Amino acid sequence: MTSVERFAERYPFPLDDFQLRAIGALEAGESVLVAAATGSGKTVVAEYGIERALAGRRKAFYTTPLKALSNQKFGDFSTRWGARRVGLLTGDNSINGDAPVVVMTTEVLRNMLYESSDALEGLGLVVMDEVHYLQDPYRGAVWEEILIHLPLSVAVVCLSATVSNAEEFGEWLGALRGLTRVVIEERRPVPLENLYLVGPEFHAMHVPSQGHLVPNPYLASLDRREIRYRAYARAGDGRIQAQRVPRPREGHRRFYVPRREEVVRRLDEEGMLPAIYFVFSRAGCDASVRYLMEAGVRLTSREEADEIRAVADDRASWLPDEDLEALGFFELREALAAGVAAHHAGMLPVFKETVEQLFTEGLVRIVFATETLSLGINMPARTVVIEDLWKFSGEHHELLTPGEYTQLTGRAGRRGIDEIGYAVVLYQTQVPFERVAGLASTRTYELRSSFRPSYNMAVNLVRAYSLDEAHHLLNSSFAQFLADRSVVTLERELEHDRAALEGYRSQVTCDRGDFAEYWAFRERARAIREEPRRGQSRRTQEETTGALESLRAGDVIFLPGERRAGLAVVTGNHDGRPSMLTQDRRAFRLSTRDLDRPPVPVARIQLPRSGSARSARFRRDVAAQLVALRVHRPPARRQQLDQAAEARAVQLERKAARHPCHACPDRAQHERWAARASKLEHDIAGLERRIRSRTETLGRQFDRVLAVLTELGYVGRFSLTVKGERLRRIYAEGDIMAVEALAEGLFDGLTPSELAALVSTIVHESRERVPQRPDIPTPALRERVAALAQTWQRIRRVEDQHQVELCRELDAGFVPTVFAWAEGKSLEDVLETSGLAAGDFVRNCKQLLDLLRQIEAVADPAVASVARAAAGAVDRNVVAYSGVEVPEPSV
Repeated sequence: MTSVERFAERYPFPLDDFQLRAIGALEAGESVLVAAATGSGKTVVAEYGIERALAGRRKAFYTTPLKALSNQKFGDFSTRWGARRVGLLTGDNSINGDAPVVVMTTEVLRNMLYESSDALEGLGLVVMDEVHYLQDPYRGAVWEEILIHLPLSVAVVCLSATVSNAEEFGEWLGALRGLTRVVIEERRPVPLENLYLVGPEFHAMHVPSQGHLVPNPYLASLDRREIRYRAYARAGDGRIQAQRVPRPREGHRRFYVPRREEVVRRLDEEGMLPAIYFVFSRAGCDASVRYLMEAGVRLTSREEADEIRAVADDRASWLPDEDLEALGFFELREALAAGVAAHHAGMLPVFKETVEQLFTEGLVRIVFATETLSLGINMPARTVVIEDLWKFSGEHHELLTPGEYTQLTGRAGRRGIDEIGYAVVLYQTQVPFERVAGLASTRTYELRSSFRPSYNMAVNLVRAYSLDEAHHLLNSSFAQFLADRSVVTLERELEHDRAALEGYRSQVTCDRGDFAEYWAFRERARAIREEPRRGQSRRTQEETTGALESLRAGDVIFLPGERRAGLAVVTGNHDGRPSMLTQDRRAFRLSTRDLDRPPVPVARIQLPRSGSARSARFRRDVAAQLVALRVHRPPARRQQLDQAAEARAVQLERKAARHPCHACPDRAQHERWAARASKLEHDIAGLERRIRSRTETLGRQFDRVLAVLTELGYVGRFSLTVKGERLRRIYAEGDIMAVEALAEGLFDGLTPSELAALVSTIVHESRERVPQRPDIPTPALRERVAALAQTWQRIRRVEDQHQVELCRELDAGFVPTVFAWAEGKSLEDVLETSGLAAGDFVRNCKQLLDLLRQIEAVADPAVASVARAAAGAVDRNVVAYSGVEVPEPSV
């Protein structure tokens, strides 16, 4: 029996062909990329690779993008290989880090590579789970950094969701790391049926037609006037608000859009539970649970309810009763006992894990979740419900992409349990059925790169490589690979255009003289006339950019154009792109492309003190103020005629009129070909600029980042200064702010609570579009927050000089909250005062702890001591919860 056969015997199901192909690649000594649907069994390939590494007395690292997913894999692997042989390294936990199999977050491995950690010795395999995360705009670069810096002697197993350009990604991996097998499995392990819910009835979205599946013609023919809409909004006392319904036309059937509790009852009647019901807001998830409880929905037996309560009590037993009361635990427990739960980032981690455990065990039957549940955690269901195909991106509402639809519905269908999985979409009032059906039938999910040089990456490159070597490594990234691939297409287009240009030029040969000379007079005259307009356009662009930066929350401006004409108010301004709200309640980010002249405030209004543009009430109140304004549109700026330029243009036109070619009887035909040639020359110049801009783009970005670091004293003659050595060990997003604050002594002489509060301004990012100005608790802290803001402005000025934008603006919104927490205030007091959700509070504290510990590692002894004390003051109670149960060592 071969090693593969022995390995396969451990599973209760026969291995699929794609699993065997990927395992065969590992047996042949190749790296492998596996792109397959959620729940298809990609981890089996990783487990074989780990066993192969262990058999060869080599280490194996398993990396994940999420701490929760790392914790889950740690538990699974400890059961499989024994607690002594498995370790865990995340920002929160360090368990058995010298074990032969270590589960870790990707950032931990990236830091090991930059530190040349001893833990890398003997490493034979790295598994990169959820590798499609590399397109994440904030963290995606970490995946590429690892793949670039990992020694070529280490085999790599990349596990990805199904992406449409997997071959392209695999080609890059092969060019970067040598032989790499790309294994793609598009077939789902459990077939998926897409259903459309209209009224109480489920309808298949697609029906067979001549051997193909086509959109259901019955659904496409539904008259919108037949649909009756029931209100989801409820009054403060929980009563459903009444809504008038138009009478149906004679002979027409009346449908309706059901409420969430009705949908759940229908799923239960049809045997389609357990289900994940996606609602794209936290408040909507929590409200849905409340609605079901008020409606008396119960999906569990008395015995199951008792078992659920016991699990919930056990999970939360370490929390004091007063905290449980403040966190709404007892309401959560009763909802869980009914088989109902919410799952979103605002929940306390221990509560989310309780939901995950109970849902996986089949005790919780319906989970209302935000789209974050579609990634990472293993929570398969029989059915996935999508209520609304529109979601708010933070700036505006946008329709789900086919890739996002695939991600959400990837949870439907449990392997080995369900013969079929269901994706249910509720009737969409704003989306034609053909588009809904198209989302369900399209499988495009293209993997793009978000790689760009950061300050920390730059100083680590300076420390380890020469300038040429650093450029070579950056040019090895997937981002540059994609850019270079596009250059190949542009080069082909350029070659075609140059050939066409020669043909055009051959058509303008004139027997009267040099037609190119004649045409040059004409073209020059036209360019002279256009130059003042272009100069005015450039000046207008510069003035517009400056005017955008000066706009402040509450300023009202007129918008030009057909799409967004009318009044709009500024609700916030970050990086010179103001957030706007229009009279018709539309939210968007304003840029120079939306304007034909600099915006001028024509009025100011008072924005509501609470809420943001995400809130319907906020949008309604602000729009009402805009409609009530009586202001006039600013007059348009008149163009000035450049008399000298006009005189030069007239002189050139006279020269052209005296030229022999002007009298040519075929002049009109020659001019048509010459105009085509001129346009093509302009297009060719544009293509050449695009090619130049895309070649070694990352190298040029790196040079600009390096210029900033040099001016700020981190790098000198391509070697690190003392500040540079500090910066290479700070991996947080606010890396350069933390080191500048250290260098300027802004952390000196503070209490632990003050230091925690001050450092929070670097890592915190408010969810509100227009954050409220917080009360700073102490005079010393107020002084340091102001000084840190000046430091940020100084860094931004240097960045602007070098066309770099990496240093995020400070946010003092978490200062009073974390100060009170570090001072020992109770969880109930802190949450009540701040208005934060428990999950947001814990997550903000965790991010703060990461940076405090990094500061402790690089600071002078006095500041390091205070940073250690600050971390200790923050890391208590619910914040200290790790979510990991350390297994007993196997004998």
